[in-house]
Amino acid sequence: MAESTFTLPDLDVRTLPGPDDIFRKQLPNGLTLLVRENFSSPAVVITGSLDAGALDDPEGKAGLSSLTALGLMRGTTSRSFRTIFDSIESIGASLAVGAGTHTTQFHGKALADDLGLLITLLADVLRNPVFPETEMDILRAQRRTALLRRDEDTGARAQLAFDQLAYQGHPYANPSDGFLETLDAISLEDVRQQHEAYFAPAGMIVAVTGAVRADDVAALVSKTMHDWDAERVHPRHDVPDMSAPEGLKRENVHLEGKSQADLIMGAPGPARRDADFLPAVLGNSILGRFGLYGRIGDAVRVAAGLAYYAYSTVSGGYGPGPWQVVAGVNPRGLDQAIKLIQNEISRFVKEPVSEEELLENKANFIGRMPLQFESNEGVAAALSHVERHQLGLDYYRTYPDRIKAITADDILAAAQRYLHPERLIIGVAGDVQEDSS
Repeated sequence: MAESTFTLPDLDVRTLPGPDDIFRKQLPNGLTLLVRENFSSPAVVITGSLDAGALDDPEGKAGLSSLTALGLMRGTTSRSFRTIFDSIESIGASLAVGAGTHTTQFHGKALADDLGLLITLLADVLRNPVFPETEMDILRAQRRTALLRRDEDTGARAQLAFDQLAYQGHPYANPSDGFLETLDAISLEDVRQQHEAYFAPAGMIVAVTGAVRADDVAALVSKTMHDWDAERVHPRHDVPDMSAPEGLKRENVHLEGKSQADLIMGAPGPARRDADFLPAVLGNSILGRFGLYGRIGDAVRVAAGLAYYAYSTVSGGYGPGPWQVVAGVNPRGLDQAIKLIQNEISRFVKEPVSEEELLENKANFIGRMPLQFESNEGVAAALSHVERHQLGLDYYRTYPDRIKAITADDILAAAQRYLHPERLIIGVAGDVQEDSS
């Protein structure tokens, strides 16, 4: 075979966010503000998070942080639910709050001239919610409907089965939105106490991008949040590691009448700050993302025709998020699909990826990165990400070199650390026989 003449993109990293054009300031109460000015459009985006999430939910009340976050905009000490949304809609803006496993996240967008109102509303709903009983009853009914729908969704049920097998005894075992039975166990007083105990500015991140001066944003954030001196009741603990399972563990969830079975198989993977996270992500692209979903897509969907979709993903995050393969298959081909996926994982952990695969995927990773920063939303999310995981303000400037430095041996080592063909968790949901092993 002729030697490849393929070359990697050569980016001008000075166009990417970096220490010279990211304004960063930490308030005395622990809130961190990041701003990147962009006067090419009249809009502005604000996004961020604070350290209150499903990890803080008490035993038997999974979903409490999610319900609390959703209730923040239902009314404050000075604004009713209607007033809050009329204020947002009157300026054509948006503002939303929700909770995940680790954090409560917020996201808003407005014209630059209206940023002051948006920040004022955000500060009010985070600091002064009252959780009106009538509004919370409506919200609870909506959550019940969403959970009932989730219970009939093959993808969601397969993921639940996977998580509860892969993370037994670990905080990641339960979904952030909880269960029907835990929703019923949550009282209005629980919601109010959860807010009082865990909503605090220490560790909070506010990222703003758009047609605004950084000093002006700093003045707005300081004006609305500098005197917020609440503290968490309990400190945030590190998320424990999780090892691969001993042998294959499988659970089938029977959902009558479903034409498709959803299959999820894999194991706990790297955390975002682990040294082998980037090699794992680059390797995962080869395994099940690049082109028509990489090797997994070629084997299961294209060659065998067994799947409507088949791909792999590495979650990352504060702790050991899953490295998993996801596939939607005809139930009659389920066992064959599982075997093919095992075969591809086995090859992936035994042989280094080819030079061609490595170069193609590196080029994709480097070449697509500037697209992330074409929108204010992308830039704000990127700023929040590097702060949350303490990656450094120069992270995106150094990213191309980090990707270029990854070798086939680095990918093989990461794969061998987390993926073991005979030690996998398998979650299945659909019209299949209910059985677990």
